[in-house]
Amino acid sequence: MWSIHCCSDVRYSVKEIYYTLQGEGAHTGRPAVFLRFSGCNLWSGREEHREQAICRFCDTQFVGVDGPGGGKFEGAVELAAAVSKCWGTQQEGVHPYVVCTGGEPLLQLDGLAIAALHAAGFEIGVESNGTIEAPAGIDWLCISPKGAAGLKQLAGDELKLVYPQREESAQPAKFEHLSFQHFFLQPLDSSERDENTRHAIDYCKKNPRWKLSVQTHKFLGLD
Repeated sequence: MWSIHCCSDVRYSVKEIYYTLQGEGAHTGRPAVFLRFSGCNLWSGREEHREQAICRFCDTQFVGVDGPGGGKFEGAVELAAAVSKCWGTQQEGVHPYVVCTGGEPLLQLDGLAIAALHAAGFEIGVESNGTIEAPAGIDWLCISPKGAAGLKQLAGDELKLVYPQREESAQPAKFEHLSFQHFFLQPLDSSERDENTRHAIDYCKKNPRWKLSVQTHKFLGLD
């Protein structure tokens, strides 16, 4: 598997931090700060390595620390402060929401960062490939299995499966026994996206435990 290499005097490497709406899954439409960590254990993020990667269809840019709000943060308090700055305004009865994503966020997200984000008032969502067991304290855990990668996180709030995937181990029926509240199929965004969407709709209609997740942010032009 691919790995991330950080400088020894830097705790967190972040590609970007920005405010938007969640575009997919159970929280579609919810305002959120996206905290995108650098690095992944299933692909280097570089096109020359894509064909050798465990996950070949990733559609996010997670290499480096040069995105909006990105950088290297020496501690959890500094990281939480940067996330808070992106949220901006506070409203009574509204819980600020941060989505920790990547790449693979659980390569870096730890108990210190979780505690600091909670102290800053955030509800914490995580989008992970499930190859690393999640630390305690996450408020909403979304697992998105990838190809033949072994799944270690077997419970959570939301399982969101990109569909179709060619590997037998990544077929929807393989996950239905796991402890998740929501099961989503998300059409693979490729040159066959329309066909993939039709297949996903058909599967959900025949297997109503599964719901369709559409990447609305791409249709709306959101980051």
